[in-house]
Amino acid sequence: MEMRVFTLEAVNALVPRLSNVVGRQLHRRAGIEELLMQLGQKLGDIPERIILDPADPSDVRAMKRDLVEKIERYRAGWRDVEDMGAVLKDARIGLLDFYGEVDGKLVWLCWKYGESECAFYHALEEGFSARKPIGASVKQRLLN
Repeated sequence: MEMRVFTLEAVNALVPRLSNVVGRQLHRRAGIEELLMQLGQKLGDIPERIILDPADPSDVRAMKRDLVEKIERYRAGWRDVEDMGAVLKDARIGLLDFYGEVDGKLVWLCWKYGESECAFYHALEEGFSARKPIGASVKQRLLN
């Protein structure tokens, strides 16, 4: 996939759509985790891999099929997010980064589910804990 460099305007234009998609993804993840717990209770332990085994009892087979389908929809949802140009950093909290540029240097424009706009950035080699607010002077350099 080709690297796309975003302006702040472009990322913020995606935020409403991202909020919907990422919210759905977090809901899907919770459903998968719940179903895994239920399967673990039936099997005595949470399986490391989901193997569809015809020898399983019918209720276990149904749970496994449901899990496989849910996991595939979950993976496809993150591919949709990445197709928008985002780089998934943490699926548990809906943390996304976008390539941006400040003063000729590539940076990450950092957005997390629940935030109303992209308001933080950090260096490519830094992580979430190093994100800095996009102040007025940086904002001017990130806009078209």
